[in-house]
Amino acid sequence: MTTLEHGHDTRGRILDAARRLFAEHGYAATSLADIASAVGLTKTAVAYHFHPKDRLATELTAPAIQDILALLDSDFDDDRAFVEALVTFAVRHRAIIRLIMEDISCADDAPPGSPGEAIRVFRDEIYRRLAGPDPDTAHRVWAWATLGSLQYAVVKTIDLPQEDVRRTLLTTVLASLQQG
Repeated sequence: MTTLEHGHDTRGRILDAARRLFAEHGYAATSLADIASAVGLTKTAVAYHFHPKDRLATELTAPAIQDILALLDSDFDDDRAFVEALVTFAVRHRAIIRLIMEDISCADDAPPGSPGEAIRVFRDEIYRRLAGPDPDTAHRVWAWATLGSLQYAVVKTIDLPQEDVRRTLLTTVLASLQQG
């Protein structure tokens, strides 16, 4: 293995460990030393690849950001198709959703240019897609309830098989859509 390949392997191992630890313990509660220990490296070695710790979060969230942009840029035939795509996204990126949970709670008050502002923009656009252009009370409540249930359901079931969670969430959300 060349030195370059070894460096990519090390970065990948660090990212995998960070993804797992952030999902299990949260971003704030996971230190570079925790990640280093999980990978069998020194904190200095992890910091060489990812310093500050925010660089880890940025790299881990990039695929989810690309997927949410694609989701929001897509046209769907009906509400069901959008809900299916949204549930699939949420389950696929549940470790990342866990990572940003701390920022979600303060998104409404986040300053311009902050990660919280980006979260608010995505959240509000998903809400608009769920609720529709001029939602009545039932659609407003359903859209916010769906967002909240997806957020917590994927984070609190991270230990369960992805396909089981996706299937159950999809059934639940679609049933609530038909009730609304």
